[in-house]
Amino acid sequence: MRRAIFVAATGQNVGKTTVCLGLISSLKKRVSSVGFLKPVGQEQIEVEEGAHVDKDVPLIKAHFGLPDPYEEMSPLLLPSHFTRDYLDGKISVDSLKEKILAAFQAIQQRHTVTVIEGTGHMGVGSIIDLNNAQVAALLGAPILLVAPGGLGSTFDELALNYSQCEKMRVPILGIVLNRVWEEKKEMIDTYMTKALKRWNLPLLGSIPYSSFLSAPTLFDFEQLFHTKLLTQAAKGMSHFHHIRLAASSVETYRSEILPKQLIITPASREEIILATLSKVWEYKIAEKGKELDLAMILTGKPAPSDKIIEEIEKAGIPMLYVPLSSSLIMKMIHSFTAKIRKGDSEKIEEAIQTVEKHLDLDRLLLCRS
Repeated sequence: MRRAIFVAATGQNVGKTTVCLGLISSLKKRVSSVGFLKPVGQEQIEVEEGAHVDKDVPLIKAHFGLPDPYEEMSPLLLPSHFTRDYLDGKISVDSLKEKILAAFQAIQQRHTVTVIEGTGHMGVGSIIDLNNAQVAALLGAPILLVAPGGLGSTFDELALNYSQCEKMRVPILGIVLNRVWEEKKEMIDTYMTKALKRWNLPLLGSIPYSSFLSAPTLFDFEQLFHTKLLTQAAKGMSHFHHIRLAASSVETYRSEILPKQLIITPASREEIILATLSKVWEYKIAEKGKELDLAMILTGKPAPSDKIIEEIEKAGIPMLYVPLSSSLIMKMIHSFTAKIRKGDSEKIEEAIQTVEKHLDLDRLLLCRS
């Protein structure tokens, strides 16, 4: 018997893709084949084949080597003008449903289980009559609902999303909490389990917070600041243990340079930049060629000189230049949610291992729609 699981969430950036990675990996150890579908996509990218697809699809397709064509895995994209065209009557909901349903049926024919990833919270897509609950109902797929790892506010969000599922008569298999703080995990698991009894729903997973999974890469910063690496572009997938705003004296700053630091400093503070370069070369000599694995974001105006860029390149330091203040850049970074990217093998494997460890797949597979 072929089966589908619709992974939805109570909001954006809650962890649907992370859960999908772990779920697909676990399922592949149990069943003959697993397919993946992102029926409605909002953020699209262009792949090497020239197709435009939802940004999460190439990640899943490449990592698991899925054979399905992009146009089936990502059948519907919503560009900026799409909503207006729909409301103007230029697009019919029936044509959209047919497109999604045809893609789903094609993928489902090839696989024992199809994992479907939703978009945003349960109500996203309502303006075109294709929110997550409506799409799940169309495909006859029960929902695995992902929520942030809290208690009171998390349950409030669950209640809003539950009501959409109830309205569309879509069954919910259970709840997964993501990014649960370790020191609160036992309490949250206990009381969320009690709270879910009113809906007769199980808590199927409680995934702990991982600072590594939340850490942005330099490619993330390129996207955030709409810029490109000026040096060492091949190191764009680098991760960092610390983000440091260099605003102290050179002496203090130099003594606190550590491996895996992302250093943010004005481009005008060449003494800080030169101290960084000096430390990198000293470390290489002392550690017999080992890298400090630093990176820099140079800020403000004027821009770094060609000579400084050349020296940073020679030292093997990836560097971005952003013509904003350092304080504003720090605020933007702290409010930014990093996504798992195609090719970021370290994060992908961490996500898979974490979800597999904390998702009760046996219980999930016993849940019936």
